[in-house]
Amino acid sequence: MKVGLLFGLLWLLLGNPFVAILVLLLLLYFLDRSFIGIFPSFMKPIRRSRRLSKALQDIRERPFDVSAKQEAARLYMEKKRWGDARRLLEEIMPAMEHSAEVTCDLGICRVKTGELEQGERDILRALEMNPRVRYGEPYLRLAESLAPVDSERAVAALQRFREANSSSCEFYYKLGRLYDALGKKPDAKAAYAEAVDVYRALPKYKRKTERRWALLSAARNAVG
Repeated sequence: MKVGLLFGLLWLLLGNPFVAILVLLLLLYFLDRSFIGIFPSFMKPIRRSRRLSKALQDIRERPFDVSAKQEAARLYMEKKRWGDARRLLEEIMPAMEHSAEVTCDLGICRVKTGELEQGERDILRALEMNPRVRYGEPYLRLAESLAPVDSERAVAALQRFREANSSSCEFYYKLGRLYDALGKKPDAKAAYAEAVDVYRALPKYKRKTERRWALLSAARNAVG
């Protein structure tokens, strides 16, 4: 009702219903970004691309800059450009073989580019070096790739993920989605419920970044 009244007021002021709709959508978007956090940020991909361009420029100027290559690889991973990330990580691996994060990232990229067995070995080696590396993300990535070919191993990876991560609504939402894909509806509902419970336990300053995943989880549970 309030949205309808606001739309009517904007139409009256602007004299054009299409412009009024556009302004209303922009207002709703900025309100969401300020207080709720359901919609994705339009600026995040732009900032990511700028950081990637800078890292690639640093690599062109200093071809042996390990830090720049690691930064570029991580940004490629955020963009799901697994092959580009893998190439850079393989280049720096000889200098970073004792880094759990680099080993883990390389394993994830190998898994995502079809080299499942070697990727799994890399991930497990990284977890031996640091059981908390990437806060459980490698287990989730491994489970995503194992799900179509070996559901038992995928479930085992999910259980390890649950043990490694207890404070991310996003991860519990993705866990639920993966359980859904495996046909494990009760486990999926439990994961969605866990996401909501985690959100309720978070301090206020962390809730905005996790609210989107908590709401999506609640919606999945409601229709589930």
